[in-house]
Amino acid sequence: MDIFYYLVFGVMAAVVAALELSKSNKDRINTSSSFNSFKNNYLVVFSIMMAGDWLQGPYVYYLYSTYGFGKGDIGQLFIAGFGSSMLFGTIVGSLADKQGRKRACVTYCIVYILSCITKHSPQYRVLMVGRILGGIATSLLFSAFESWLIAEHNKRNFEQQWLSLTFSKAVFLGNGLVAILSGLFGNLLVDTFSFGPVAPFDAAACFLAIGMAIILTTWSENFGDPSDSKDLLTQFKVAAIAIASDEKIALLGAIQSLFEASMYTFVFLWTPALSPNDEEIPHGFVFATFMLASMLGSSLAARLMARSSLRVENYMQIVFLVSAASLLLPITTSILVTPSKVKDEGLSLTSSIQLLGFCVFEACVGIFWPSIMKMRSQYIPEEARSTIMNFFRVPLNIFVCIVLYNVDAFPITIMFGMCSIFLFVASILQRRLMVISEKPKAEDWSPMKERNSEVDPLNL
Repeated sequence: MDIFYYLVFGVMAAVVAALELSKSNKDRINTSSSFNSFKNNYLVVFSIMMAGDWLQGPYVYYLYSTYGFGKGDIGQLFIAGFGSSMLFGTIVGSLADKQGRKRACVTYCIVYILSCITKHSPQYRVLMVGRILGGIATSLLFSAFESWLIAEHNKRNFEQQWLSLTFSKAVFLGNGLVAILSGLFGNLLVDTFSFGPVAPFDAAACFLAIGMAIILTTWSENFGDPSDSKDLLTQFKVAAIAIASDEKIALLGAIQSLFEASMYTFVFLWTPALSPNDEEIPHGFVFATFMLASMLGSSLAARLMARSSLRVENYMQIVFLVSAASLLLPITTSILVTPSKVKDEGLSLTSSIQLLGFCVFEACVGIFWPSIMKMRSQYIPEEARSTIMNFFRVPLNIFVCIVLYNVDAFPITIMFGMCSIFLFVASILQRRLMVISEKPKAEDWSPMKERNSEVDPLNL
């Protein structure tokens, strides 16, 4: 393996360690022992849930290929997963608000375990069912847990600033350290112990079962709006009114969709970008390096959010601009350096520059997650939180399905350019969000919702 990979990984690890060890009092938030106990419980559960997700990721495509399916069939399976998340996400989100977030988190565990079990079958239809179940589980993972955390945090009357500490630690552990360890553990099961490509899915099911047991025994239930008078359609209307009547919520949804669309597209693009002529690259090692970069970003986010004088809305503009610039590198390098048509033995200069740029982008991802969580906790109303969060994912899933369907139709530079434009637009929208969030709120969405319900035949 090229020494440059080790160099980048080593530098990244050293920077992350230095950031964590050099925190001063102004970088830390003083909290209570009861909050620390609550926070640690959530972090344990969330890390276990993310381990169940990360263990599967690197082996989904590989497992399907070992069953003899081609690129087209596998692509349809992936589209089914994102399509399922798009179609059923808002429904399960609404049910989480109405039936309880703890119950939704348990449902996530059950649904994802069933999805893992389907991986034992080489039958295409069974695998398709597994992808649909996986899509539903993904919607719950990225809405129900956060909704439960925010509601429970507020119910226990903890300080709002402490919430940002839980967010940053959850990203640092769940999207960083756990991802790296899961990758190494999956590699151990498949390559070292030769248990086969289905072994990581069995391990994931075990982790999910353990996490479910902790949820059932230690978590209390909370709701968005448990009112029996509101059916599913009315829940959707409440969420739609909230988005339409509050520009801040609408902007937040657009910003999230634009960034996550770029992020998921990047997942499909980084391999061909670093190996344009099918060069051998250490995928697992590069993935671990990206996760280290994400940990670096979440560590920076923790420092930024610890400063009460610095608002999330301010620094996220810069984060989006930096991320846009980092994804422009494949285009810039292709213009400045003539692309080679010959398979290189090691990492080319162009690929080396792109690898550094991609690490910068992943660091921006690490800052993005706790920061967007913080803004969602501020702007999204509690009674429809999970529903609205899944509404935000609808345009994202549509876009990813389109990209997957047309991944070979456009040059890779066009795809990166599109992602960069999305991120630049996100920066502009973030600027607008910052401006209007500094103004006093003229009218809360709740009264508008109440006025709407007065003439709503569904509530008569």
